[in-house]
Amino acid sequence: MNNLTNYFTGRWKAFGYAFRGAWDLLRNQAPSRIHLVAFFGMMGLCWFLDFALWKWIIVFLCSAMVLAAEALNTAVEYVVDLVHPEYHELAGKAKDVAAAAVLFTACFSAIIAALLVWDSFFG
Repeated sequence: MNNLTNYFTGRWKAFGYAFRGAWDLLRNQAPSRIHLVAFFGMMGLCWFLDFALWKWIIVFLCSAMVLAAEALNTAVEYVVDLVHPEYHELAGKAKDVAAAAVLFTACFSAIIAALLVWDSFFG
């Protein structure tokens, strides 16, 4: 029984760490708040346009990818700053590539959202 209790206690703590990370992300990273506002705006548009379930799923997946990319970008920035606080060209490149991942996911998600909206009007 003790092993089972330890297992669930560990899982509960893991969720706590994840929520603490999400709160840190939203509190300290303005782009993550912008992405979250865009997500809620898209949810309103999905509701207004009466999207089919499959469109809702695509919007949720795209939004999750953007927010996950933003979280990973922030994690890379934190680790690079911890390991190499002074400027270094490779540290800058690592941060730039991580930021590019956010850019790619956000741009492609916006294109997908535009296509879904287009389909609602002209499809």
